[in-house]
Order: sequence, then structure tokens, then C-alpha cells
Amino acid sequence: MLPIILNDHKSLLTLNNNEMPIYKDIMVPGLDVQPQYIDINRGIWVLRVIFHPGVKLPMHYHTGTVHLWTLSGKWNYVEYPDQPQTAGCYLFEPGGSIHTFNVPADNTEPTETLMLVEGANVNFEQNGEYHSILDANSITLLIEQYIQENGLEPAGYIKPSMPDYAMNIKG
Repeated sequence: MLPIILNDHKSLLTLNNNEMPIYKDIMVPGLDVQPQYIDINRGIWVLRVIFHPGVKLPMHYHTGTVHLWTLSGKWNYVEYPDQPQTAGCYLFEPGGSIHTFNVPADNTEPTETLMLVEGANVNFEQNGEYHSILDANSITLLIEQYIQENGLEPAGYIKPSMPDYAMNIKG
């Protein structure tokens, strides 16, 4: 017997990246983002990110896990130069990992990735001093600010609703 469904979806929650905008140079020059799914309640963010040759991100510490697929191009962590990630690679990063994302300047094409991140990236300067934090909340704010500043249409990614009470509770 099939289970009784409370929320019957009338259609699939699906995106066509070919029809969605890509937000260029959104966080740093040469970094283009296409949000897929952002859940600020659970701290999960899924982004299609296109890195242009020469992009280097700050060293960062992951508070949660990361699943990262390399769809095209090539990149590596500065700390692991002998383990480049190329088209077709899948990388799992456990929480607590620290590294510096780098796209070689001599790449002949952009590097396209798809990442599912749980938790936050705590970013650091080269000297080890705190720089910033990047999480589902700050990603959402960065995208909304970018859209507003550039007069663009709202992003069409999947965004779960905020938790609420099952009934009206007056406080």
C-alpha cells in the first residue's frame, strides 16, 4: 500500500540551467554563479560555479561536508598540487577540512563545477587571520544584492520555505 502524501507535488522541482541567468563576477572577479538550491534553515547550498583561469579563493575551513563535481576544466587545492581535479572528477570533502581553491592561470577554458555544501566556509587571509564566512544565508544575501544592484530579475533557484507553527500560536 502506498503511503498517504501530505504535500502532493503537481510537478517536478527541476531547473534548466540553459534558461537560467548566470551571475558573473559575483563574489570575486572571474567567478560566475548559478544557484540551484539554497536552504538557509539546514545550511545547505548547491551552486553551479564557473571559475575562469587564474581564480584563487581564500584559504577556508569547512564546518560541514562538500560534494564537488568537476564538469569541465581543471583546478586544484594549493595544498594538494599533485591531485588536480579535471572534467569527470568527483571530490568529497569531510567537515573540518582546510584548503585553498586554485584554478591554474594557464587553463585554456573556464572550469565548471557543481557543488553541494553543508554548513559554512570560514575564510582566512594568507597570514591565517579571519577574513569572512560563506554560508547559505550569506550566499542568498550576496545573490539578492547582486540582482538588485544590477537590475536583474530574481533568481529562480529552489528554496525551501521557512519553518512555521502547525497552528497559530500567539505569544
